[in-house]
Amino acid sequence: MEYAVIAEKLSKVYWVAEKDPGIRGTLRHLVRRRYRRIEAVKEVSFTVRPGEIVGFLGPNGAGKTTTLKMLAGLLYPSGGRAEVLGYTPFERRPGFLRQIALVMGNKSQLLWDLPVLDSLRIQAAVYEIPEGAFRERVRRFAELLELKEVLTQPVRKLSLGQRMKAELMMALIHLPRVLFLDEPTLGLDVGAQAAVRDFVRRYAREEGAAVLLTSHYMADIEALAERVIVIHEGRLRYDGGIPPLVARFAPYKELLLELAHPADPRRLEALVELEEAGGLRVRLLVPRARLVEAVSRALAELPVRDLAVREPPLEEVFRRVFAAGG
Repeated sequence: MEYAVIAEKLSKVYWVAEKDPGIRGTLRHLVRRRYRRIEAVKEVSFTVRPGEIVGFLGPNGAGKTTTLKMLAGLLYPSGGRAEVLGYTPFERRPGFLRQIALVMGNKSQLLWDLPVLDSLRIQAAVYEIPEGAFRERVRRFAELLELKEVLTQPVRKLSLGQRMKAELMMALIHLPRVLFLDEPTLGLDVGAQAAVRDFVRRYAREEGAAVLLTSHYMADIEALAERVIVIHEGRLRYDGGIPPLVARFAPYKELLLELAHPADPRRLEALVELEEAGGLRVRLLVPRARLVEAVSRALAELPVRDLAVREPPLEEVFRRVFAAGG
């Protein structure tokens, strides 16, 4: 099979009822409703090959999750065509459902008061996984995710990072060939993020699974994705490699300063853009090409007690670029 996922002019339109305020608006709404047409996804086309990890990016409301839900068969598209492993997703055929998984960072499949292992056993029963295969997969995944010690603990007693790892085990216990990941590292600390990334990378490589990943963390994308798709306001804006993406959509680094005493960061304004200055804490955006110069100037001209450089949140970068017509 050449492509595991095909989206061809995929579109989704919602009709949303609008109501004026007050009693008069309520009565009018009951008698004659007025609707507004919202195009959540507008003729988006792309493909994903088996074993390929593709980053799926864009600001909030861009249509990322809507697209994933159409590809997972949870939403019926308004137009275009979707195909996953040769199946039409919205038909929800058993052969299709047995080969895909959708993991959403803000949703849980685990049963809160049961041990992780019990939730996994329920999932294994749903997918009719033989006992021997189930035990081997649990052993393998628990070792990779460092969860062996918590499998018998109730889910409510796990940390956020442990729960997210357990969610991945739950989603992958049937060895899906296509994996849709929607913000899998949301809210996790640095260590948990690294563990999740490493697990996803190894799973895709060892199982030959196609992965479509949404994330607001550039580190997730740089660590995992071989290719990146960007959508904005429902339309495809970019499909290609990461270096051109960084040059176009993330031309800045974030420079965080903690000052020993108040000082005017506008001394550096020829080099940077001031994003935030609250007392002794300053946040600056620096063009990547001028980062070394900006750091040297900051250390020389401001009473810097601590300094950090990091990638700005993708949501903020996209907002700036698209506001400027990028």
